[in-house]
Amino acid sequence: MSAKIAKTIARQKEKIAEGNFYEAHQQLRVVASRYVKAGDHKNAADILSNGAVLLLNAGQGGSGGDLSMMLLNDVYNKGEWECGKENKERLVGILRAFPREEPTRKRFIQEMIGWSGKFGELERGDPELHHAAGAVYAEEGEAYEAERHLLLGTAASVLILTDLHYTWYAADSPHLAATYASRSVFPYLVLGNLASASTAFQLFTSRLSSTNPHLFTQSIESSKSEIRVFPSLPLLNFISLLLLACPKGDSGLFKQLAKHYAVHLKETQDLWGEALANIGEIWFGIRIPKGGNPLFDMMGSMFFGGGGTPKPSTPRSSTPKPKPEVKKVEEPAPPPTMDLD
Repeated sequence: MSAKIAKTIARQKEKIAEGNFYEAHQQLRVVASRYVKAGDHKNAADILSNGAVLLLNAGQGGSGGDLSMMLLNDVYNKGEWECGKENKERLVGILRAFPREEPTRKRFIQEMIGWSGKFGELERGDPELHHAAGAVYAEEGEAYEAERHLLLGTAASVLILTDLHYTWYAADSPHLAATYASRSVFPYLVLGNLASASTAFQLFTSRLSSTNPHLFTQSIESSKSEIRVFPSLPLLNFISLLLLACPKGDSGLFKQLAKHYAVHLKETQDLWGEALANIGEIWFGIRIPKGGNPLFDMMGSMFFGGGGTPKPSTPRSSTPKPKPEVKKVEEPAPPPTMDLD
């Protein structure tokens, strides 16, 4: 930051400290506009970002939000700034200064992600910016908003997302463990992110076991893997075996798994149907039948000859491209031909 810009910001900081918010806001806007018109986006960014944070920290959400949006629109987008480390850190600093109740914050996040999708590597938005937004929402208990961003975030997002889901689960019925575990596992699989799906499941089930010492579990080992079985939570075991089956890309294995747990999956048709149909197509090459309920049409074609003929699966050679966005029942014996290796 140049000495001239530093002096300008210092003067406006004094005005803000004195409560002259409107005057400071207008002067910061005028000065920034001059730099933008002159094509000096660097100085405009320094004025707007520092001014926005000062006003936001002073509780002036509207004025701070206005400068924040001006930064994104007139500097980042019109200046075609690359989605680099310094540019992202500036935006994250502003994001964290926003008061929770300020309406402009949501639009700022949307524009921030939009800019990163346009000038970054991923059309769906930069993972670090998604992580920052998701973390803010998670801290505030905004579960649905947090999920949307954390699922597209970084490896560090998995821990926050899993913690969010487990806290959510702990306030609900004990038998719904699989329902809450699936909220991270299934979307990650649909996005082609097996590593994060597996990590999320491991974190969730480890916490489930540690916080419920009386919950009976069994371990099944093979030469290449080990899984923890929850006899009283069959759908949790379904998810565990699904994660082992995905990298194999064997449609027969997926059909066998779905058939074995068909009774339990029937109870989840409204909640899991679409996700499992997409997982079947992405990881196992099973075509999603047209119309009707995705899961039951798929299962019908697998086991009863209806709903169309699935395509033969092909070996998976790479992670798929991302897609554009219970009652307690006794656990049956493991499928006799299910090979964990």
